[in-house]
Amino acid sequence: MTAVTGELKQLKGLLHSLGISHSQTMRLHCDSQAVLHIVKNPVFHEHTKHIQVDCHFIRDEYLTDNIAPTYVSTHARLADIFTKALGPTQFTSLLCKLEICNLDAQLEKGNDIMMRY
Repeated sequence: MTAVTGELKQLKGLLHSLGISHSQTMRLHCDSQAVLHIVKNPVFHEHTKHIQVDCHFIRDEYLTDNIAPTYVSTHARLADIFTKALGPTQFTSLLCKLEICNLDAQLEKGNDIMMRY
């Protein structure tokens, strides 16, 4: 989360140097509710000492409205289609979110175009 926030800040700075203003809060999607709780909760506990520097950086960006971390549920993570074995229902759902709903129809359409040439 820290690395992505740093990249977003750099991109925002690059846009600013090019004369493009971006004043909107940048949404940052996270799949860990525990991390979101740590970012939004200002109290540090013993088990979070090793991540204090990263948490302060993320929390500062959150408090200044530069980022808005939001939770992404298990069924909505598009990256899972590339990294995990999924059941047919979830696989089809994620394909549709990637706008590849009917792969057979797209292959047939591509073959029709190839046959014309």
